[in-house]
Amino acid sequence: MANVVVVGSQWGDEGKGKIVDWLSERADVVVRFQGGHNAGHTLVVDGKTYKLSLLPSGVVRPGKLSIIGSGVVFDPHAFVAELERIRALGVEIGPDRLKIAENTPLILSLHRELDGFREDAASNSGTKIGTTRRGIGPAYEDKGGRRAIRIMDLAEPDTLPMKVDRLLTHHNALRRGLGHPEVAHETIMAELTSVAGEILPYIDRVWKVLDDKRRAGERILFEGAQGTLLDVDHGTYPFVTSSNTVAGQAAAGSGVGPGAIGYVLGITKAYTTRVGEGPFPSEQDNEVGQFLGERGHEFGTVTGRKRRCGWFDAVLVRQAVAVNGIDGIALTKLDVLDGLDEIKVCTGYRLDGEVIDYLPASQGAQARVEPIYEVLEGWQGTTKGARSWNDLPAQAVKYVRHIEELIGAPVALLSTSPERDDTILVTDPFQD
Repeated sequence: MANVVVVGSQWGDEGKGKIVDWLSERADVVVRFQGGHNAGHTLVVDGKTYKLSLLPSGVVRPGKLSIIGSGVVFDPHAFVAELERIRALGVEIGPDRLKIAENTPLILSLHRELDGFREDAASNSGTKIGTTRRGIGPAYEDKGGRRAIRIMDLAEPDTLPMKVDRLLTHHNALRRGLGHPEVAHETIMAELTSVAGEILPYIDRVWKVLDDKRRAGERILFEGAQGTLLDVDHGTYPFVTSSNTVAGQAAAGSGVGPGAIGYVLGITKAYTTRVGEGPFPSEQDNEVGQFLGERGHEFGTVTGRKRRCGWFDAVLVRQAVAVNGIDGIALTKLDVLDGLDEIKVCTGYRLDGEVIDYLPASQGAQARVEPIYEVLEGWQGTTKGARSWNDLPAQAVKYVRHIEELIGAPVALLSTSPERDDTILVTDPFQD
């Protein structure tokens, strides 16, 4: 039996929500280990749709323990609002089913405001990153700067004012420099105390909870947000998120040793999408891209922004397989390609006249790479709703097998619609 880490192998939006929900039925514990409420997961269960941003996908499954690890940055007001929204759909959530690491850093209103100030300034100069303006980056900066307010601080009213003052010394200097008014100490204190009573019942020593669960032989599912190419170290920097999104972060962001991870599952879309700014070698800003976007309903769960669409990029996914140590992939949205006469796959790049098989790290080189395509025959039959290989058109099977060869990893699961049961299981990740 193996504990499983789920990560996105592209720029996010690969369909992690459905796959994590599908796997969570086999898991005992589901853990979010990085990111914040800038990441959206959409689950469709028994015809009911759940849109989650901060809560682990396991919360919609009765009898599962959900955990938010310290690698996450936590917006308390967004958390309370999401709890209310999911409870209104009939899901029971209490401290017995959901735990938050006591050392998780908070996102406050001043983080959201700073995020917006910076993006506005960058937009005027043509250098914007394309953040969700939800305060994720500034909150991670404060964590690294050792001035963050953490959830456990809400339980210590004697030391909280001093920590707020330390935080405001930094932020008010930034606000003055950007031409914005300072934030009063009383404003932040009121913001924190207004939600403390609702949040404190959920905090726990998550590292200890997970250690006990692991020793008891319970199955743990580690749920990543965003995708490998948005990783702050290994992504298309600076057009990335502010955390590590790769599988190695599952250990650090939840409080377990790396030996607790048994299987890494990379969620991989059958084509490629991206939200926001940054390089995208296989992007199709044409009728093909419009077709993929419309057929795939490519709009961000959190932001509603239209996703940029393009052909499958085997170079990027092969690189993600290596960086994450991916054991197998869950290939999603194959049905979006139904009906195309031909399908292109990017198999390499041309950079300054040289053929390369990797994405270079520098921003300039990433902008200059030109995709090299292989053209494959499409299929006219339908893959939508298929639950066995025999239900798939022959050319669709060939496409899947060719992707496996190009990326150097097998398909463990194949998703053929948003419905959780429309999934072909090849390898059960929990069986190691």
